[in-house]
Amino acid sequence: MVRGIERRVIFRDEPDRADFVTRLAALVKIGALAIYAWALLPNHAHLLVRTGSRPLPRSMRSLLTGYAGAFNRRHKRVGHLFQNRYKSIVVEEEPYLLELVRYLHLNPLRARLLSDLRDLDRYPWTGHSALLGTVPRPWQETATILNQFGPTWRRALHAYRAFVAEGLPQGRRPEFQGGGLVRSLGGWQAVATARRGEALGPSDARILGGGDFVTAILRETATARAEPPAQVSLETLAARLAASLEVPLPALLGKSQIPAVVFARHLLAYLWVERLGRPASVLARHLGQSRGNVSLAARKGAEYATARPTEIARWCR
Repeated sequence: MVRGIERRVIFRDEPDRADFVTRLAALVKIGALAIYAWALLPNHAHLLVRTGSRPLPRSMRSLLTGYAGAFNRRHKRVGHLFQNRYKSIVVEEEPYLLELVRYLHLNPLRARLLSDLRDLDRYPWTGHSALLGTVPRPWQETATILNQFGPTWRRALHAYRAFVAEGLPQGRRPEFQGGGLVRSLGGWQAVATARRGEALGPSDARILGGGDFVTAILRETATARAEPPAQVSLETLAARLAASLEVPLPALLGKSQIPAVVFARHLLAYLWVERLGRPASVLARHLGQSRGNVSLAARKGAEYATARPTEIARWCR
């Protein structure tokens, strides 16, 4: 979830919302995210995503920095748009995926932006209308959700909409919003049971899931922190890429416009900037190009990278 600074509006009009959604779609296109549910409210936004080819912080930084800059230019304002860092929660897929899809998509009704579920069915600024097919969003991951509601498209739509309707009386659910104990134990009922004498399981405010899931995530995080980050140099990365793609290293780092070399250069920019998180300015100096050109090359390289996951892991070691 991301919120406007001092709870101010971050979406003033339709062009604002359309711009934000276009930026989401771009992240999906390069394989950075799969998006299952989303909702844009006047002063905040919710996203339910699975991370892809790059870490979530990098995707969110790209999304929010780009949107804030465009928002400020459109509305002739300066200064921060968002309140601190976005808030993220790691979620255990079962039993929370469908619950969160429903909960996020009902936000406009809880906020009284819309009158009823029929309005929500055609409302373009949540993923609910994409799941129903009333507002096409080819970039949204709808099949994963609808496949859980029925063997055919028509039956799945009917069952999904009925599931959403059943959530209308539930109102706000603290386990999806508030304290770590409630969230980690799976809701107020689990907390009440624990208070009656059962032992508390592990809990963490950043995680929504059962005790075993919380423990596994914390262990995985601790292991990742203990492992040193990849330290491959630009020279080594370029040499590996040149050898693997059979292009001359001087041409890769030079000005050659041979298609195979340009392809390799775009891939180098993607690996350096997006996968390794290194400064575009460093590569720009080596290539004798502007930082903007390197960032553009990285975006183009992302389109090639999705078909080469094994090679990419080897190049970046």
